[in-house]
Amino acid sequence: MALNNRFLKYILVKSSLVFFFLSITSVFAQEETAHKPSLTLGFTTLKFTGDVGKQTDVSPLRDARFGYYFAIEQRFGKVLGISLGGMMGKMAGNDNSESSKRNFESKVLQGELLLTANFDKVFKEEPNVSPFLNAGIGFMTFDPYGDLKNGSNPYYYWKDGSIRDKPELPIYKYNSKLIKRDYTYESQLKDSTISYARNTLVLPFGAGLNFHFGERWVASIGANYVMCLSDYVDNYKNGGNDSYFQANVGLQFEFKKKTKSKSEEVNFDQIDHEDSDKDGVEDGKDMCMDTPKGVKIDENGCPIDTDKDGVADYLDKELNSKPDAIVDVNGVTIKEGTWITNRVGDSVQVKKVKTVIVESSGSTNELAKVNTSSPIKSTNVTAFFSNTNNSSKTSSSTLPIQFKGADYNNNGVISADEITRTIDEFFDGKNDFTAEKINQLVDYFFEQ
Repeated sequence: MALNNRFLKYILVKSSLVFFFLSITSVFAQEETAHKPSLTLGFTTLKFTGDVGKQTDVSPLRDARFGYYFAIEQRFGKVLGISLGGMMGKMAGNDNSESSKRNFESKVLQGELLLTANFDKVFKEEPNVSPFLNAGIGFMTFDPYGDLKNGSNPYYYWKDGSIRDKPELPIYKYNSKLIKRDYTYESQLKDSTISYARNTLVLPFGAGLNFHFGERWVASIGANYVMCLSDYVDNYKNGGNDSYFQANVGLQFEFKKKTKSKSEEVNFDQIDHEDSDKDGVEDGKDMCMDTPKGVKIDENGCPIDTDKDGVADYLDKELNSKPDAIVDVNGVTIKEGTWITNRVGDSVQVKKVKTVIVESSGSTNELAKVNTSSPIKSTNVTAFFSNTNNSSKTSSSTLPIQFKGADYNNNGVISADEITRTIDEFFDGKNDFTAEKINQLVDYFFEQ
């Protein structure tokens, strides 16, 4: 039996070492991420599951003992990590049956190295709760003590279930005293035949849940099953190694920089002095924020317009236009005697300057130069054209076929009202007229 136990211990130790070596290799094989070490502090509850404590008629949880633990973990990649931890606590066992009154309590110190698997990074979004697994190897020291007497009086367990200060012999039947256990484990327990080592290797396996709150804090609950490679933790050898269960509650802190909020990441000082078009005038003061590179500007960041005709010098093909001259989009003076129209919102601006209608980009400066009279609402264009005394003209020639769509009353004559309606429908997209065709229609109106 002893040979078998030694062989089993050898197999377990070798298997654990091989498993741990392979685990570490797989950890370093993963792609490294920006994880920082974390520290966990917590409370633990230990329930011994060896030989002593099995024979009882009371709740087995009465033998549970408390302790403290810590762990320092370094994660590698999304899942795996290595944890170095320690635990200090107590384990106990109490038999309460006719065949056994054994009891013990032992202080334990344990250090362990674990491979951990965390599953909080495998989801698309950071979960509030995530599972974890761990397994590894550790080293534990123990020193079992027994509650064998009350003060100076040894316990004698009689068959009637009582505890007395004298052994169960006929001469003490009437002069022995009843006593009670004080549960003070005052006597160090030893094996009468062998001096065993009061330490052992342990193989812990566990699982649990992490509760994430904040950026760097995690609360955890978990449970471990720990196999001891010794049968003397309870000072009683009965053919199999001892073990215990461990329940943990802890709080973890990760030593990483706090992620800045989006507002904290913005450099407002830099934004205040930003110059998008690189013209030397900050955006906050720049009245023309899309000035081309290399163009001369004024104090407001706008391109220089020497002749004040509304066309910047770098676009102006006539740099010395006369004051109040009407110019086109190239800054060139428009000759008298022709018509030009512009559309601003719901208004139609009309000026007889040129024989064609010129479509404008609609910039404020250009419209100010092109239109020398107040904007005319589309509903008032009729009144404007009526002033030309052409609204009642009769056709002296056949109406050109391209203007048939503007002859709404089919009388062969284009009136001011019909021009107004044609222009309105042009801007509303209700007819197939173009700017050029409207230009020709206006010319035809004055010529008919």
